[in-house]
Amino acid sequence: MTARVDHLVTSGTFALDGGEWEVENNVWIVGDDTEAVVIDAAHDASAIEAALDGRTLRAIICTHAHNDHIDAAPALADATGAPVLLHPDDLPLWKQTHPDRLPDGHLTDGQVLEIAGTPFKVLHTPGHAPGAVCLYAPVLNTVFTGDTLFQGGPGATGRSFSHFPTIIDSIRQKLLTLPPAVVVRPGHGDSTTIGAESPHLDDWIARGH
Repeated sequence: MTARVDHLVTSGTFALDGGEWEVENNVWIVGDDTEAVVIDAAHDASAIEAALDGRTLRAIICTHAHNDHIDAAPALADATGAPVLLHPDDLPLWKQTHPDRLPDGHLTDGQVLEIAGTPFKVLHTPGHAPGAVCLYAPVLNTVFTGDTLFQGGPGATGRSFSHFPTIIDSIRQKLLTLPPAVVVRPGHGDSTTIGAESPHLDDWIARGH
């Protein structure tokens, strides 16, 4: 059985550089009827655990370490025994939210993870955050982009640890090279496709965000 994608939206606060914003986050649960992974444990560990519906959680994968994407990760790990995985370049951001608890494992560019017989390739896509990653699952025709690529453009780069030219390079080299029909499932908001977004790269560069 091929893995399926379940979608949960949770609400909470994003905090960085002394500011706070109320946000809604996409939590993606990928697996079959017996096991799954969670991509971005945002805000509400109990809601995410309930959405697992008794399945064994194999890993909590963090697309990056902004607090709204990782705030529920330790509690979910404690409840399920699943390891928390993060790219090491985002450890400084992680420690702002969880100074006393490190991730359990590292994500690396090109690494292949497998859940329910379905491989995911880790794509290191810095820019929104130094350790930002996307997860490409060819069998599912899907890429989970965190806050690197949204419907309508790149993730924000106006705050600490972010850089606009870097995110543009990441999108150009790692994402827009994927097949046009690949579905983009971001960390916030609606899904889109690579083909829908790729014609607008020059517009994003011109506007600077």
